[in-house]
Amino acid sequence: MLKRLSFSDRLMLVIIYSLLSLLAFSAFYPFWNAIVVSFNMGVDTAKGGITFWPREFTLQNYEIILGDSRLLNGFAVSISRAVIGTVASIFMTALLAYGMTRTYLIGRGFYMVFFVFTMYFGGGLIPTYLLIRSLGLMDSFLVFIIPSLISVWNMIIFRTFFKGLPNGLEESAHIDGCSTWGIFFRIILPLSGPVIATLALLTAVAHWNDWFLPSIYITNGNLMPIQTILRETLNANIVSEQTALLDTSSIALMEKTKQITSKSLQMAIMIVVTMPIIMVYPFLQKYFVKGVLVGSLKE
Repeated sequence: MLKRLSFSDRLMLVIIYSLLSLLAFSAFYPFWNAIVVSFNMGVDTAKGGITFWPREFTLQNYEIILGDSRLLNGFAVSISRAVIGTVASIFMTALLAYGMTRTYLIGRGFYMVFFVFTMYFGGGLIPTYLLIRSLGLMDSFLVFIIPSLISVWNMIIFRTFFKGLPNGLEESAHIDGCSTWGIFFRIILPLSGPVIATLALLTAVAHWNDWFLPSIYITNGNLMPIQTILRETLNANIVSEQTALLDTSSIALMEKTKQITSKSLQMAIMIVVTMPIIMVYPFLQKYFVKGVLVGSLKE
């Protein structure tokens, strides 16, 4: 039988749950309010007072977004970057980490110090820009992929996890005639599912949210990801400043309805951009603790 709680214990539980509820509400409400504003008529939103529910419901904000060819192209670029960049980065990082676990690797200690050094010191923005330009990556989709192929932090987590795997697995595979590549693909990677899923999600989120890199290295509008387009839209204060993002049909729709404002359009774009990555989290959330903690604590 559970011990009956005293008055002080019950009071403390009430305080704790109240504070946690307040914290959860403060974190959730801004996102919910953005959804409400995105479904409310812009001219009505400008009057203020929109809190929990739309006052004048409309889908015009989303009609403009879904009818804008540049925004749709930005989504395609962002999705392609997130998928290709994540797969390439996880594979190359895991491959490097597996090599760093080999005891027969000459200079392994020096390589590790070199990799860790890059976590604390960088060349700076101007040298990096000059390097990217000299490599011919300006206005190229590869500028999203190549500079982020290796993550030292992810490599350390992979390396620590690989070192925690039983040595007998590889020894048995070698006896059965399996090559080093076969061991990596058939044994190491399948056993690293939780770590791969966790780091893949974090890498995908980093690719999806990045707006700074394209703003420096990309001038071709066809290669502009959605986050950079979103930033340009969020910096606009009036609808006329956003017409560069809209095609002719979208502008005609705005002139016809007169119900769209800068804020309502910004909220709609923000929701559309945020929802895809939010929908991925529930499916991989269970791997977070199992993946990152196991990979970082085992030695």
